[in-house]
Amino acid sequence: KRTLLPLLRDEISGFVFPCRLTLQRPELKHMVVDLLKCIPLLVFLLLVCGLDHLIFSVLSIIQNYSFVQYSYQTSHHMTVNVMGTSLMAQLLRRTIGALNSSFENQVETSNLVCLPKPRGMTREQYLSTCLPLVALALLCLAQVYPLRLRRAIAAFFFPKREKTRVLFLYNKLLRQRENFFQLQRSRIARRARQPPGLGTWLLERCRRRWPWLRRWQRRSCTLCGTPGTPWHQVCPALDCGALYCDRCW
Repeated sequence: KRTLLPLLRDEISGFVFPCRLTLQRPELKHMVVDLLKCIPLLVFLLLVCGLDHLIFSVLSIIQNYSFVQYSYQTSHHMTVNVMGTSLMAQLLRRTIGALNSSFENQVETSNLVCLPKPRGMTREQYLSTCLPLVALALLCLAQVYPLRLRRAIAAFFFPKREKTRVLFLYNKLLRQRENFFQLQRSRIARRARQPPGLGTWLLERCRRRWPWLRRWQRRSCTLCGTPGTPWHQVCPALDCGALYCDRCW
């Protein structure tokens, strides 16, 4: 509960608040990992669609520029003329005259049957192919909110286990906060032992000479960096003047 252990500014980013609609930092990590898993599927889908379009283009070129049509036409005329008026000429005219023939042959053919007949995918088919991947990416974004219900469901069925988890989290935060403040104290002590820079020295001299300039000076908490307010505490040590917010103080 917030009244039991108010979270510091640096600690808020490590927790997930179920009532917030925005995506929070712990959730972003899992969401980014799930989205990265969709990249191989996206690459595979683009490769397949590109290969399909390439094969369709090649087959279309073959169909358009490889069409060959053949036209074959022949004619045959045979005529036997027997001259004369004798009996033998008449007999030959009747017998050999049957050999007279005349015919024409015209053949047209092409390789249309052997040519490929490709059918390209329409825009609707491409969209229907990509829709499952888009739905998967949207599910990766939307899964954040249902996953927040895990703790509530587990706490409803296992209340004792939930109490143990809360106590463990409370003690863990206390240990982390103690270590955090020890590190911050050592960091501030090292910074205080360093000689001030030229700009800091000039600013401090101006503040001491003209105290009314302190109204326009923008100061922040030495520990967490929150902007200064009238409720911030000033270190009572001589020649220190460090500013701290209420929680850090």
